[in-house]
Amino acid sequence: MQFYASPEQIMRDRSEYARKGIARGRSVVVLTYEQGVLFVAENVSTTLHKVSEIYDRIGFAAVGRYNEFENLRSAGVRMADMRGYSYDRRDVTGRALASAYAQTLGNLFGESGKPLEVEICIAEVGASPADDQLYRLTYDGSVQDEPGFLVMGGQADAVATVLKDRHSEAHSLGQALTLAVEALGSVGGEGGATRQISADQLEVAVLERARRGRAFRRITGNALKALLAPAPAAAAAADEPEPAAEPAGDGTPEESGDTES
Repeated sequence: MQFYASPEQIMRDRSEYARKGIARGRSVVVLTYEQGVLFVAENVSTTLHKVSEIYDRIGFAAVGRYNEFENLRSAGVRMADMRGYSYDRRDVTGRALASAYAQTLGNLFGESGKPLEVEICIAEVGASPADDQLYRLTYDGSVQDEPGFLVMGGQADAVATVLKDRHSEAHSLGQALTLAVEALGSVGGEGGATRQISADQLEVAVLERARRGRAFRRITGNALKALLAPAPAAAAAADEPEPAAEPAGDGTPEESGDTES
């Protein structure tokens, strides 16, 4: 005996299934800053990336099932390469890629038995902060142009609340990274406490506005640790009071400090 379910109920069930799958992972933050666009993701893996490059000045970030959004990323790279080769590299835009992804996700959501458990961001760095573009694409093919910043996956609403009041396009890279890490650490702690996220738990990349050619660059290792701890130990040592000078002696070695103790 066949059971009937209304189209509305089927779509609600698919949406709930996809949202639960996306919310199980850690959040990804994408935000603009003075020199470009910053990607920050909680990711302990050094080989399975949530953030990648699509084309010269276009980046890709995603949350959800890795195998599903990696297939989407690969398809986007092929599309961008083909368009740039067939026409001109300037014809490859974030808007065109976002439109293509929206069509693909929308078709899969309506026709396949299982929706993709993914949420992706297409970011393009422009000649000025006003020209930067951030596009959010959800599992059902919806696309939104996000001004300034966006958060995907995990407790996205709580993380976005921290960024909403403090984000500024005038921030430096260090300030933007510190803000993103604080926002990610504001959720998930025991008893609502703030979590401390180390550099080894982060995947960080940027689209640099002033960089010629390929604008995408990953930030790892000591460079990342320096951005997370911008105040060097020497600066802290400089703030300590200097020891009082010893009174001058009569010139003997013991008093002048010329001999070993």
